[in-house]
Amino acid sequence: MAELENPNEMPKLISFLSSLLKKVAESNDINQQQQLLQQKISVFQGLTRPNISIQSYLERIFKYANCSPSCFIVAYVYLNRFTQKQPSLPVNSFNVHRLLITSVMVAAKFMDDIYYNNAYYAKVGGITTIEMNFLELDFLFGLGFHLNVTPNTFQAYCVHLQSEMMLMQPLNFTDYSLSLGKSLNNHLCFSEDESSHQKQQQLAV
Repeated sequence: MAELENPNEMPKLISFLSSLLKKVAESNDINQQQQLLQQKISVFQGLTRPNISIQSYLERIFKYANCSPSCFIVAYVYLNRFTQKQPSLPVNSFNVHRLLITSVMVAAKFMDDIYYNNAYYAKVGGITTIEMNFLELDFLFGLGFHLNVTPNTFQAYCVHLQSEMMLMQPLNFTDYSLSLGKSLNNHLCFSEDESSHQKQQQLAV
């Protein structure tokens, strides 16, 4: 959708994605505390919550990464895939920032002809270059190196995001879509079938 790829629409997209991830992270924080769940040891997991908000962090990435608007949509697709493949690593307040900078960087490398090196993205993300390298590697293996996003999948996400940005309401639709699960789970969970495009893509928080 050309609308979402318009730089003028980016503030709305950033705001929506930030709000969504904030709700997911906070929900998973509560679930983990209530159920006394054991957090998987991961390079994405920080010892403390970052002081910067998710929205401010995403705005910082948008300002300094200089990647195309499409990268943020593809990064969202990657986050969906990653959390589906890694159910023991729910998005929470301790890992969401690292997941964001890594997904955007990987998307930029895959989508854009010109992109910065890992040291630059590390500086944007407020982490070391060595940590950025480890995050990238872990993210790629977590995805199973499934980086390709078909035009149909990309358009489906754009349609969804555009409609939800207009409503600014919880996700709720099926077929080429993402939808809120009926119950709260510990992680984002999207089902994606790019061969048939018949399965429902889900976002469960």
